[in-house]
Amino acid sequence: MSIDGLETPIEILLVEDNPSDVCLVQEAFKDVKLRNRLSIVRDGEKAWAFLRREGVYQDVPRPDLILLDLNLPKMDGRELLEQVKNCPELQCIPVVVLTSSKAEEDIVNSYELHANCYIT
Repeated sequence: MSIDGLETPIEILLVEDNPSDVCLVQEAFKDVKLRNRLSIVRDGEKAWAFLRREGVYQDVPRPDLILLDLNLPKMDGRELLEQVKNCPELQCIPVVVLTSSKAEEDIVNSYELHANCYIT
């Protein structure tokens, strides 16, 4: 991970539909001078297309890390997480669930779907 510019920046995909939460993540990265590339998609279907490099996303780099909200339009984060972890080409990408949900069911379910981390 690049903080001081000496290492290769990693590609991060943020899957978040709430503009305020997107701004929080961007500000946090800016505050710590993180120079990694942050790509943002606002729903699960676009995230799946991004990850599969389909349509307008055909030339995007494969992310090294996915930051995933659970409650998304079109395809929710749980379904996207399951698809990512069941896809041989994508399952090695770490997925960090970023959500406001503190529900035990969401936490357990996310780890059962092989999320690498769950942050509220």
